[in-house]
Amino acid sequence: MAMRICHFLSVAQTLDARSFFLLSVPLAEQGVEVIFIGPHGKSGMQHGVQLIPSAVHKNRIVRFLSTPLLLPKLVRAKADIYQFNSPELIPVALVLKLLFRKRVVYDLVEDYPSMMLTKKYLPKQMKTFFHGVVTFAESLCAKCLDGVISADSRTLRRLARTGSSRKLVFLNLPNLQFFRTPVKCDKPFDFIYRGGLSERTGLSVLLEAIRILVKRGRSPRVLLVGYADDQQAFAAVQQSIRNGIPDGVVELRGTIPHEEMAATLAAAKVGLSPLRPIPKFLLNIPVKVWEYWASGIATIATNLPPIRPFFRDGEYGILIPPDDAVVFADALEWTLDHPRQVEEMGRVARRAICERLNNSGEVKRLMAFYAHLIGASA
Repeated sequence: MAMRICHFLSVAQTLDARSFFLLSVPLAEQGVEVIFIGPHGKSGMQHGVQLIPSAVHKNRIVRFLSTPLLLPKLVRAKADIYQFNSPELIPVALVLKLLFRKRVVYDLVEDYPSMMLTKKYLPKQMKTFFHGVVTFAESLCAKCLDGVISADSRTLRRLARTGSSRKLVFLNLPNLQFFRTPVKCDKPFDFIYRGGLSERTGLSVLLEAIRILVKRGRSPRVLLVGYADDQQAFAAVQQSIRNGIPDGVVELRGTIPHEEMAATLAAAKVGLSPLRPIPKFLLNIPVKVWEYWASGIATIATNLPPIRPFFRDGEYGILIPPDDAVVFADALEWTLDHPRQVEEMGRVARRAICERLNNSGEVKRLMAFYAHLIGASA
């Protein structure tokens, strides 16, 4: 069935890893016509996807008030299905559905209501209010829109029985097009962490574990790759690294393009996922773990429910309790002392990604999901 799918975003100023590299690019490879509208600043074709830029607004209030300006671009796209992934676009999505009679799908990437409770930019007394607003808005999506998809089953669970919209779990499993077989090479880093650089992601516990290793006379090489909430937060991370950690032990980089992720991760021996047990991470599966495995490296991760079933009794790495820097340091030290076992963990993990835990099966299920929506409303 010929399909035209339009993804529209309002936040990501780069090509979003999930919407672009895990959904749009594989769909284009299957012959689907995909249009990608957002503040990415790009136009033309990339990886078979048509890119259409929209305005960039860094101020959150201005960005929200400007979302209706997307409507002309969306209507001109004449897509069979429109898909979006941000709560601030829900009003635009409802207009597309109720006024223009378009098929619309909400991609529930994160547990957004619980995220409202941890947003630093929200005053404390407003967090509960916005939690309720987003909860109500997402329930409205499940009742009014054609479909709701989610990155994990725990996040979708609260909307699974709401409304008549069709539901689908689309896991953020790696696209092997961007995680090809790792090339054997010297690894300049012992450990790598990629993701958010903040207290909530367990970065302070990670750095404390490194300090413990240093006190034990070890000098690991650690690479941190990711983003902070703002420049002030990034500077605070830099200062924390300088506190008790010798120069040369930790290297800090900002975000990197998705196309460079595999090579960057493969430059280390072990990937780290020290996430803390806050509501978001008790629901969302950490994508970084699958990307570590796709890059052929073992993983040390906190033992949280979403990722626990995938570890297969320690075949691919080590699970540790959250918020325990001493146990974390012990796990880091064990991997330094057991290089052969660590290399075997990475090899077995890579095989699991190639055989089972990759994007190809998810894309087939997504295409069937879209075909049902188009057929049901034809």
